[in-house]
Amino acid sequence: MPADDPPGPVELPITGELDLHTFQPSEVTQLLDDYFAECRRRGIIRVRVVHGKGTGALRETVHAHLRRSAGVGNFALGDENSGGWGATWVFLSGGNARS
Repeated sequence: MPADDPPGPVELPITGELDLHTFQPSEVTQLLDDYFAECRRRGIIRVRVVHGKGTGALRETVHAHLRRSAGVGNFALGDENSGGWGATWVFLSGGNARS
């Protein structure tokens, strides 16, 4: 493949944890929607989204999107054992319960 060809789709393991550190901010909202849809399909309704602490801009982007997402039942920042304010627990609505 020539060096100027865009990379193909990235395969992500569906584990109930999504680390956003390797993605561009412009990719985040579609990525969240796609990942949540696949989690729901697999019966995973609790997802840990790792956005990092940094300036808080990515966290705010994630939270703004979660507030608008019909498939999100609730969300909350992680606790001291799950990333603190560098991660968000997302509770999806619908699907078969499995966390």
